[in-house]
Amino acid sequence: MANHSNGLLGKLGIVRSPGAAVPHRKHTSDVETVDMPVPAMVSICMQQHIGAPCIPVVKPGQEVFVGQVIGDSDQYISAPIHSSVSGKVKKIDTLIMPNGAKAQTVIIETDGKQTADPSIMPPVINSHEDLIKAVRASGLVGLGGAGFPTHVKLKPQTKDGIDTLIINAAECEPYITADVREIIENSWDVMSGIYTVSELLGVKHALIAIEDNKPEAIKIMENIASKDDGHGDIVQVRVLPSRYPQGAEKVLINACTGRQVPPGKLPADVGVVVMNVASVATLSRYLKTGMPLVTKRLTIDGSAIKEPKNVRVPIGALVKDVIEFCGGYKEPPAKLLYGGPMMGTALSDDQMPVMKQNNAILAFNRQEAESLEPGPCIRCGRCVNACPMSLMPTKLEQASIHNKVEDLKKYNVNVCMECGCCSYVCPANRRLVQSIRVGKVILRNSGKQVK
Repeated sequence: MANHSNGLLGKLGIVRSPGAAVPHRKHTSDVETVDMPVPAMVSICMQQHIGAPCIPVVKPGQEVFVGQVIGDSDQYISAPIHSSVSGKVKKIDTLIMPNGAKAQTVIIETDGKQTADPSIMPPVINSHEDLIKAVRASGLVGLGGAGFPTHVKLKPQTKDGIDTLIINAAECEPYITADVREIIENSWDVMSGIYTVSELLGVKHALIAIEDNKPEAIKIMENIASKDDGHGDIVQVRVLPSRYPQGAEKVLINACTGRQVPPGKLPADVGVVVMNVASVATLSRYLKTGMPLVTKRLTIDGSAIKEPKNVRVPIGALVKDVIEFCGGYKEPPAKLLYGGPMMGTALSDDQMPVMKQNNAILAFNRQEAESLEPGPCIRCGRCVNACPMSLMPTKLEQASIHNKVEDLKKYNVNVCMECGCCSYVCPANRRLVQSIRVGKVILRNSGKQVK
């Protein structure tokens, strides 16, 4: 990590307290997951992961089944996409993603039968290579929001230096409770997945990282981890303070192990693999049943939602259909988000489909969605103190505004993980994260102005 801030803070007599004390608002933590009925139509996007998009392998008019591959790629960093419903392919369309990029999407009219693909069966595992192939075939990607293909993560360039598996159950964003419900409702799937991945990687230490505002989940996992089930004491529960962004990968690694992932390096470079808790549970279920990733648990919440819930939905269901299942809007939404209010992605409308990596849909009324006008920087240093990556957000903002490529490099713009802590704590309401995002594009474009 960069450490430009240490000297400044020392002079000011400030002890760094990275991150932000965001409100939890875990309204649905005690709300059991319910299944959404199959909608009349789904739109299954071919870009649901980091890496190469999939190409549709089905055609309009073709009958499809639940779990059938409908998109794939021959690129290594990619993951197949499966139908979440049975029915008939209506058309192959183009979807404008929230970031403005275009992606293909397979529109399927459902028949309501949810007939499973006849070829589905539990994979036969005789070797580590078989397991990696099975993970890819499952379509599994990071379910905490990142969407990185899991088979790539579980096959690092070398396993020799990997000694620790961290299961990310921190769930530090406000509102979202999908992961805590995974633990409460499917704790043995979580543990089974941990044992499988630990054996695959040959690690001797597996840590389940949970923030201390989830006492029920902590108790459940501690009870299971303490049982004598033939796996020894490989799994331990690590209770962490509730402070955003505790669940960010590099922050989590440092909190659990004391290790720091250098800029440009991966967790595997410091001997760690991090997996989301829902990802390991999904892998466990796939190995038992052969049913790939076709549904997703989401938290539906926010001031504009009539009935906040945790809902299991078919991947590709439209946001509007999911919200209608939750009673609809109690007032017109002024802002819709995939994910949480800190790092979530704003949606222009509710016609977007649910993706693999989504863990929440939030809708806010006008009062809560209103953006405050930014004022001049008062040089208080709060953004520097809050940055979990020890960056200087104001320096990056100015470098972005004035198109200073060398300063963007000097102050490590690409180290920023866009967690939003700087903007959250800024008393002047400076739009720091937005400026930093623009700065990254300026750097990528070798200094060309971003329009």
